[in-house]
This record gives sequence, C-alpha cells and structure tokens, in this order.
Amino acid sequence: MAEKLHIVMLPWIAFGHMIPFFQLSIDLAKAGIKVSFVSTPRNIKRLPKIPPSLADLVKFVEFPLPSLDNDILPEDGEATVDIPAEKIEYLKIAYDLLQHPLKQFIADQLPDWIIIDMIPYWMVEIARDKKVPLIHFSVFSAVAYVFLGHPECLLVGDGQKRLRPSWTSMTSKPEWVDFPSSVAYRNHEAVGVFEWIYKGNASGITDGERVSKILHGCQALAVRSCAEFEGDYLNLFERVIGKPVIPVGLLPQEKPERKEFTDGRWGEIFKWLDDQKPKSVVFVGFGSEYKLTRDQVYEIAHGLELSGLPFLWALRKPGWANDDLDALPSGFGERTSDRGIVCMGWAPQMEILGHPSIGGSLFHSGWGSIIESLQFGHTLILLPFIIDQPLNARYLVEKGLGVEVQRGEDGSFTRDGVAKALNLAMISAEGKGLREKASEAAAIFGNQKLHQDYYIGKFVDFLKKKK
Repeated sequence: MAEKLHIVMLPWIAFGHMIPFFQLSIDLAKAGIKVSFVSTPRNIKRLPKIPPSLADLVKFVEFPLPSLDNDILPEDGEATVDIPAEKIEYLKIAYDLLQHPLKQFIADQLPDWIIIDMIPYWMVEIARDKKVPLIHFSVFSAVAYVFLGHPECLLVGDGQKRLRPSWTSMTSKPEWVDFPSSVAYRNHEAVGVFEWIYKGNASGITDGERVSKILHGCQALAVRSCAEFEGDYLNLFERVIGKPVIPVGLLPQEKPERKEFTDGRWGEIFKWLDDQKPKSVVFVGFGSEYKLTRDQVYEIAHGLELSGLPFLWALRKPGWANDDLDALPSGFGERTSDRGIVCMGWAPQMEILGHPSIGGSLFHSGWGSIIESLQFGHTLILLPFIIDQPLNARYLVEKGLGVEVQRGEDGSFTRDGVAKALNLAMISAEGKGLREKASEAAAIFGNQKLHQDYYIGKFVDFLKKKK
C-alpha cells in the first residue's frame, strides 16, 4: 500500500488566512492526504476543532511566536486581530523568525509538498534547499490577485522596473487584463493599497517583494476559486504567471446545525430570527481586520435605522468606545428594538447566515464572507474598505450580484447612502434581478459536490502526479 502524501501548510497569522488554510487542510484530509498545519499556540487554540474522523490525518504543529525586544508586541498578540494596525509590521518580524525552527522541521519531515501563504518568502529557499516542491495558496479571489499580482509588477528593487509607477495607475484596468472589466480601485482606495504593496516597513522587505519572490519560487499556485465564477480571470492568471494555476474550489463549509444555540443570549436571538419573515433580515458584519471609526459605525447605524428593515448586527466593540453603549449612537437601541438586534463580540456567522429569515448581508466584501453569503443565496450590500475588498465589490456589481454603498471622493459614506443601498437590494422592484441572481448563485457557491469532489479531486490528482 502506497504511503499517504504529506503536506505542510503554512498560513500567515491572520484569521482571514488561517481559516481558508484550515478548510483546505480538512478537504485534503477527506481525500486521504496527511496534513501538518503550522501556526502558533494561541492561534491554534482559536481554530476550529479537527473532526474526530480526520484526527489521524490533520495534525496541528505549534511553534511559539518569537518575542521581540522592547515588548513592542502585546504578550498574547499572535494574530493581526490582536495587534493595532500600525504594529503589524513588527508582527511580520516575529513571524519571519519562525523560519529557523521551520527549516529544521522541514529537514526532519521532508514532506511531499509545502503550501504557503503570501508572507513567508523565506520558505522558497528552504524548499529549494530541501528539494521539496512549493505551492502558493491564494486566499484572495482570482479577480483581486490578477489585478494585484503580476510578478514583475510586484518586484521593487535596484534595477527592477515597476509596472505600477504610482497609485493613479491602480485606478484603471491593468494592461495585462485583455477583456472588458470595471475592476479597479477608486482614488481614495488606491493610495493605501499602493503603499501597502510597495512601502518599506520594519521587517526590511515590502509585501510586494514577499509575494513576488513566492510567485517566482513556487512550482504552482492554488486559488480559492472556481471556473464557474471566475473562469476568465483564472485562465488569465495562468497566462500571466506562466505556471499552473489550480482552482481548489470555494471551500464552502458544510451547512451547520443550530443545536447548540437553544439557551442564553444566542438562544434568544435565534428565537427572534424564527419570528421574522423569510429572507427579510439583513445580517451586518465587518469582520475583525478593519477597525471602523466612530463616524463609520454611527453612519451605518443611522442608515440601518433609516432603512426601516429588520437587522442583526454582529459588532466587535471598537477600541474608541468606552463601553457597549458608547459604541452606538445615543438612543439607537431603543429606537430600533422592535426590529433589530446588535450583538457585541463573537457571533456564529455561518449559523446566522443559514437561517431562513436572513435575506441579505451588509459587509466589507471580503472574499471569505462573499462565499459564505452567496452559499445561502443572500443579496449583497457592499461597503469595502481595504486591500482586495474594493476589487471584489466591483466584480460583484459587474456580475449583478451586489450593490455598493455610494461613496464620496474621499471614501466617506452617509446614512442616506447606506439606507438607499439596503432598500434597493432587499425590497425595491429595481433590485429584483439582484435578488434573483444572488439566489441562483447558491447553486454554485453552496455546491459541496462540485467543490469537494471535482475541484479538490483535481487538486489531489495534481499533487500525486507532480510530486
């Protein structure tokens, strides 16, 4: 009997990255692949549990996050969610120090493949030295990566020609996109993204250089996507990169059961959802990576109030708020108590999205949240902020699957704009086609057989043939 393939997984320590890597690990294990999932102790404790039936195939491998001088990172800061945005560059320094124990781990294990994220560029040299083939797994949509990810475009250094000479070059379709597309940044978005990719940081290497080294050094790319949704971009990506680009499917989670939410606060919330009309409630959630300002939270709240729609808002307590009451406009809770709930902190998002009373999502346009929402056929109300979110939002609007909240030149938005987008998407006659297309999309985004059997099956075939 042939020995099982062994793959080492190394995600960046942000939950928007670790969760897709975990889901891919589980899906590969279901296909009989042995996986070592590498991260830090606290992050591993916060990840979902490995299903008992796969416990022999998926192993968590813990390496303590190296400490830095001057206690520049908080003691329990092991993920981007734990760190103020301005200190993430120091988190990258600590993460880069993991290369030393990982080099020994790879030498000891000699896995068949290493699958890495966009930050650990140093794994290219380790893999080459140990003669282990390397795959880069993108947790972003193919649309976003094609826009951002031309290898020569990302390289910045002596003698290198930058294809994106300024932030203004990111406000139009890249020259390598050879078909009609409205996907591009607006002025207020492009400035921040340009700096994120090209600006130097305390780690001594730009994010653009990290990704470029990985794209040049890997043997193939795996993308969380499918041809049914992004076929043109997947084909283009392979032409641009000149290496195999393999869609691994959308990695949809199995639709959860609600058994554990019968008591306590969440029991009450789900009972409230039970009492609402089908497809009538808006779920509102903006994740953990982008920290909303007071003005932004308040305008969203006032927009929900103006819309008159029932809503369930999962809101992380902002750092600027003194308490839960301060996190929302004065009197907001009392004025909307008959049709809305704000829950502070963690929320069981998949269970909420799977409830029949949910009909739409007002959110940041993150790729993972798009997949989760369209898995259930929900209408999308888009309010993007950072990195890939604006590109995803443009593509969804182009495909007739979402409506974007109107913004000013400086990126600001108003309560009236929020209310208008909500009503268009959820109840207006004008938005009927939007709702129908979102409902139809569930046949692709929620198709477990397509993503597990076909896409993961093809990826496993590639891993076996090319190792």
